[in-house]
Amino acid sequence: MEQKFPLPPFTMETALQKVQLAEDAWNTKDPEKVCLAYSIDTEWRNRTEFINGREEVKLFLRRKWKKELDYRLKKELWGFRENRMAVRFEYEWRDGSGNWFRSYGNEMWEFDENGLMRKRYASINDLPIKEIDRKLK
Repeated sequence: MEQKFPLPPFTMETALQKVQLAEDAWNTKDPEKVCLAYSIDTEWRNRTEFINGREEVKLFLRRKWKKELDYRLKKELWGFRENRMAVRFEYEWRDGSGNWFRSYGNEMWEFDENGLMRKRYASINDLPIKEIDRKLK
């Protein structure tokens, strides 16, 4: 059975660790690695897109990082209870034309007993920025 430590129920220490592990993984921009944190039957809502299953997650992430170049993410734990977390995040990226953006959002996470993310609901807004105004480098 696949397990992704730390496992729920979370404490403050393990919740913070789980968020940092997610941030570190997403900053690799490696869909093969990132998708392993999600259950085989994971359910996502990302903006207006609905994604079901680890394979769809992998395809989504490949598309995402082809479009969002020089991607850099920062996550922060907002709250947690047992096997659920609320996380705020911001990330910066540029498009193929060199335009920079900072994307802000909130995620609601639910984990299974093996520490794999079973549900992820993300609300995200994009703000055009100038390269000189970047915070995440």
